[in-house]
Amino acid sequence: MNIGIFSDTYSPQVNGVVSSILTLEKKLREQGHNVYIFTISHPQAEHDSPFVYRMASVPFVFLKDHRVGIVYSNKAVHKIKRLKLDLILSQTEFSMGIFARMMAKKLDVPIIHTYHTVYEDYMHYISKGIDLSPRIARKYSKSFCNHVDGVVAPTKKTEKLLKSYGVQKPIRIIPTGIDFTPFKPENYSEKDIDRLKEIFNIPPNDPIILFIGRVAKEKSIDFLIKAMPQLLTQIPDAKLVIVGDGPIRLELEELAQNLGVRNAVIFTGMQPWNTIGRMYQLGDVFVSASVTETQGLTFAEAMAAALPVIAREDESIAGFVRDGYNGQLFHTIDELSKALYQILSNEAYRKQLSQNAIHSIKPLSAETFGHHAEVFYEEILQTYHGLENKATHKHHFKLPFKKSKKNSSL
Repeated sequence: MNIGIFSDTYSPQVNGVVSSILTLEKKLREQGHNVYIFTISHPQAEHDSPFVYRMASVPFVFLKDHRVGIVYSNKAVHKIKRLKLDLILSQTEFSMGIFARMMAKKLDVPIIHTYHTVYEDYMHYISKGIDLSPRIARKYSKSFCNHVDGVVAPTKKTEKLLKSYGVQKPIRIIPTGIDFTPFKPENYSEKDIDRLKEIFNIPPNDPIILFIGRVAKEKSIDFLIKAMPQLLTQIPDAKLVIVGDGPIRLELEELAQNLGVRNAVIFTGMQPWNTIGRMYQLGDVFVSASVTETQGLTFAEAMAAALPVIAREDESIAGFVRDGYNGQLFHTIDELSKALYQILSNEAYRKQLSQNAIHSIKPLSAETFGHHAEVFYEEILQTYHGLENKATHKHHFKLPFKKSKKNSSL
């Protein structure tokens, strides 16, 4: 098939949506499909593949580190028509998602949408004193998903949420797969890790609690910092390392200062995606208090790095993070402090959780993800074209269009 993936978020950005898209793109190509990425321009984008097409964009007024695409141009439409797409995959509900729907209608091809983000949990970014109810996000999500041909939900939690909104279109639960290779501990030497610790002024033998992700309100990083005073009375040399950046970093630094734990809380800032696998090697345990995830890919990445996971209990990780097997679950800050102490102070227990963590991620392989996605796409294609079975629907494809420039713009 010739497949177009439309997204407002793509490399060089670093987040779970980008991870999902990169994995999907790679697996679909390995399965023999031609995959084209349609995304927005980004000031730091360099060395795109010939199959990445960027549209003009402007900074998003409410989030300075996000951009919004200028979604339509005749030039873009003509170029996309030449690709003879069989299927469109949208990864966002906004600028490029809207454009994806327009192109699906114009080309008369099916569109499948992946619901990555629960927007009702993010309304605080755009309210800015305006009374904007999460109901607006729910209504928009319902409308968008009911105007596509199929929806991918990363977890059962997301599927239930979409059905509660009133989404009527077919929904398939397909957890995002992960290429485990960059996270495997055996790929890194002790010297690699020691050099990392030197960069961030971490003493070599200090126990490290690791968080990786966007430094934003919905991640509830304040929970982690508030757990540190109690933990430090028991493990004085423990360090909380926060990898990432975002709008509330200064607020969290001030919180750590006010709690008297600033020296034990280390902010590394944003790190390049190609070094994230190495960053996981810093940790002795991975922790997150977020309950706004649709899947929580960082948990799986941490497990691939053989880290026990301490997570705030939430339906998005039900059955994945298992209390006492590959990590521990908590509800309160006091429970978090106790869980951290239990894992960091007991090496044998920590190693057992680590081994179990590695076994837990096998169902999330990139190969499984790619296979399940392809099956769903074929089903939607058959339904869209009114076909009764796969035998009546055959594709004869050749590469329809090549571009010579590495960083092309539509």
